Amino acid sequence: MRPLLLLVAAALAAPAADWIEAFGYRWRVSVAGDWSVATEEGVETLRLLVPRPQLQPRRPIQYALAETPDFSRVTLEAEVRNEAASERGRRTSLILVYAWRDEAHFNYAHLSVDSAEQVPVHNGIFHVYGGERVRISPAEGPPALTSEDWHRVRLEHDGPSGRVRVLVNGKALPALEAVDLSLRQGKVGLGSFFDLGSFRRVRIEGVPAP
Repeated sequence: MRPLLLLVAAALAAPAADWIEAFGYRWRVSVAGDWSVATEEGVETLRLLVPRPQLQPRRPIQYALAETPDFSRVTLEAEVRNEAASERGRRTSLILVYAWRDEAHFNYAHLSVDSAEQVPVHNGIFHVYGGERVRISPAEGPPALTSEDWHRVRLEHDGPSGRVRVLVNGKALPALEAVDLSLRQGKVGLGSFFDLGSFRRVRIEGVPAP
């Protein structure tokens, strides 16, 4: 009985999840209805329609996580565009998740219309380890999202060295480079902290962890 009770308790404690399919992958999301997958301008496009911020602890929860092996080295490429939320009337940010272990342990790149000098919790690499997100990259350089157009982004994570960098339209940005040795492998994802956004031409290549 005890093993059965433990299994039931674990199932009840596990966070609920839905699944969507896009770009040849299954993606784990909190609520499937918050997302749409459609062909726009002849290109498969994933759109985040509903922002769901988590206030305490302060860390993102609204992202789609690709169902893949855990990667020790990975490259995530996509074209991204942030969308103006009607109640706010401005475009702000998107995120790229990497080294995801679970909901409380992962890293992410925050791509913003603001520079880190303007808003220290925007436009950088952030670390989540059981609590609130913490910035681990320099607060220097220009913002990542400089227009309302699509931006080409490329996240490169090397687990053995802990190094990560994000290229935006082919250019490296000082605020989007960091080193973290505590989370060296995991899954990748796409989403936002509390805004709307679209993603297309997504490609994932990596080396599975042993």
